Amino acid sequence: MILKDYKKHFLSELEGQYPETETLSFFNLLAEDILGFSRVDIVMEANSEINDAQLIKWQHALEDLKTYRPLQYIIGSTEFYSLPFNLNKHTLIPRPETEELVAWILESVTDKQEKISILDIGTGSGCIAISLAKNLVNAQVTAYDISEEALIIARSNAILNNVSVTFKLMDILTATTLAQKFDIIVSNPPYVRDLEKKEIQKNVLEHEPHTALFVADNEPLIFYDKITALAKNHLKPTGRLFFEINQYLGKETKTLVQKYGFKEVTLKKDIFNADRMLGAKLVNGE
Repeated sequence: MILKDYKKHFLSELEGQYPETETLSFFNLLAEDILGFSRVDIVMEANSEINDAQLIKWQHALEDLKTYRPLQYIIGSTEFYSLPFNLNKHTLIPRPETEELVAWILESVTDKQEKISILDIGTGSGCIAISLAKNLVNAQVTAYDISEEALIIARSNAILNNVSVTFKLMDILTATTLAQKFDIIVSNPPYVRDLEKKEIQKNVLEHEPHTALFVADNEPLIFYDKITALAKNHLKPTGRLFFEINQYLGKETKTLVQKYGFKEVTLKKDIFNADRMLGAKLVNGE
C-alpha cells in the first residue's frame, strides 16, 4: 500500500472517534515513529510504498487508538520540556501544565550554577526531576515514587537524558521523616477527585494509572497536607515548596499551606487560565 492511500484509510477508520485535527496529528506522529518521516516527507513521499512490517505496526497502532489507548503509550515515548521521555502504562503522560510548573521553578532559581538540593515527590516518569536536573547543572536532585515500575522508567529516562537523579521507592503518606533538608520540594501528586471522573477523557480514564491520578472525595488534599507537613520540617531556611494543584481547589490548597506557616503563598494560573500551580516560601525557617 502507498502512503497516501493508507492515510485516507487511517483517517476514515478513526472518523467520528477523535477530532479530525487530532487524528491527523496521530498519523503524522506515527509516520515519524514508523517511517522516520517528517511532515514535509509525508507530502513529498506521498506515493512511497509501506512495506508489510511497517503496515503491521501501523495497523496495531490504529487498533489501539480505537480503544482510546494514548498514542504516547503506543509509541512508548513523548517529549517534555524539550527532552525525550520513555513512557508505559505505569507512568502518567506528562502534561503541558507540568512544563509550566518546571518553568516557574527554574525562574525562581536566580543562579542556575548554584549548588542546591531538590526533592520531587511522586516522580512518575521522572519528567520534573530530570528536567530540573538538566537545567540546573549543580543541583542535587532526589525523586520519590510509590511505584517500582514507574521508577524503572524514571531511571531509564535519567540515563536517556544524561543526568544524575537519586530515585527512591517511598509511600509518602506513610513517611515520618525525610533523609535530609532541601532547598526545593516539588510535587505533582494525585489530585483528581472521584466526582471529577466524568470530566476525564476515555484515553486517560481507561489507560493511565489511577493511583497517580485520583483521590477520594472526602480527602481531596490528603497528599498536599502530608507533603506540606514534611516540607515544614525538611526545607532549609528560605526553602521553597511547589505544587501542581486541582484547579477547583486552589483557595483550599493555599489555606492549607498557610496553616503550616508558609509565607508568600502564591497561586499561579496555567495557559488555560486555571489555578494549576502553587508556590510557597519557608521564610527564615518560620
